[in-house]
Amino acid sequence: MSVRIITDSTCDVSAEILPRLTVVPLTVHFGDTEYIDGVTITKRQFYEKLIESDELPRTSQATPGAFGEVFARVAEAGDTAVVLTISEKLSGTYQSAVIAAEYYPGTIYVVDTKTACIGSGILADLALRLADAGLSAEEITGEITRERENVSVIAMLDTLEYLKKGGRISKVTAFAGGILSIKPVIRVRDGEIEILGKARGSKQGNNLLVKEIEKTGGVDFSKPVLLGYSGLNDDLLQKYIADSRALWEESPTPLQITDISSAIGTHAGPGAIAAAFFHK
Repeated sequence: MSVRIITDSTCDVSAEILPRLTVVPLTVHFGDTEYIDGVTITKRQFYEKLIESDELPRTSQATPGAFGEVFARVAEAGDTAVVLTISEKLSGTYQSAVIAAEYYPGTIYVVDTKTACIGSGILADLALRLADAGLSAEEITGEITRERENVSVIAMLDTLEYLKKGGRISKVTAFAGGILSIKPVIRVRDGEIEILGKARGSKQGNNLLVKEIEKTGGVDFSKPVLLGYSGLNDDLLQKYIADSRALWEESPTPLQITDISSAIGTHAGPGAIAAAFFHK
């Protein structure tokens, strides 16, 4: 018997650990065209379409049936699984997993990560480490449920345009923000997205991002750390890493970087940068 770690496709992880996960995809809709996230559309293709499109795409939660098919294979193999989903406050995907898991008591354990994208990613990484250490699915579930309270996800957006398209802010606010080169700094807290502050220009934005990370008490480098970016390249993230080198120099291993999934990228737009870590 082995313990499998299952996530939904909003969970962003480094390329090194992705093959070790089983991923249940959400669906992405551009107009009347539907894509299976990570299967019939890659992250790069998603951002290419996002930049070209006048309207925001829509994402649909993973269904109980999609989870059920994966859970059936786990049970048939005589294995157990821990399922990590995007925050219940951001998607109905968690509830879909719970419904499907009701048919597999003692086999499938579902955890609401209370976070998203790279935040879920570092919890998945930790879950794999715990499985490698020999913990059972039930024990891993308990550890992840406790550790999710220590996860911080802090990000800086490059543009307000996509928040405007999604109706999160007014056109006037977005226009003024563009004129002033406003860079909002946000975080995911208790499963919801909050705006922490706004900076004028990338330099002030980077400084604000660093300050907000420092306010958490610092990064626990004994656990997974993951940096993320949205868009077609990581140029802005690399600039941020260079500008905030002192923050990351304690890391005993090279920093892991990944691109951010469509569910969050839809509202953040291209050019966002983010850090996910366990705070001390």
